[in-house]
Amino acid sequence: MDATLLVLNGPNLNLLGVREPDTYGSVTLDRIETDLADAFPDTTFSFRQKNGEGALIDDLHTAHERTLDGVVFNPGGYTHTSVALRDAVAAIDPPVVEVHLSNVHAREDFRRTSRIAPVCEGQISGLGPAGYHLATRYLLDEA
Repeated sequence: MDATLLVLNGPNLNLLGVREPDTYGSVTLDRIETDLADAFPDTTFSFRQKNGEGALIDDLHTAHERTLDGVVFNPGGYTHTSVALRDAVAAIDPPVVEVHLSNVHAREDFRRTSRIAPVCEGQISGLGPAGYHLATRYLLDEA
């Protein structure tokens, strides 16, 4: 099925592969993107990574304006703090699946609450890069 998805990554995810590999693994963000594009050749992906909260909100608004089929979103550390990102996800039409490489529910207490998840279709946590594939498959099945 031809579909268009935004894969949006938040702060510090540009450092995957070197940042805390015991927690986040050794796979780079470029590799995750390449593997997704290879696994879903009939899907048009727009890959974005931003460290700033406002830039992430702008990308979510653009997803709404372009009427994409869905958003795979790893908000990084903003997951636990950003009401503004939560409101941006709630305001847009394309379905959003929240993804985390590590199991946020098995980590520090402050990481166990997502401000974003309640306005998403679902959350995938702790499955490493496979979480991006599962979120993509879900969004394609729903498109």
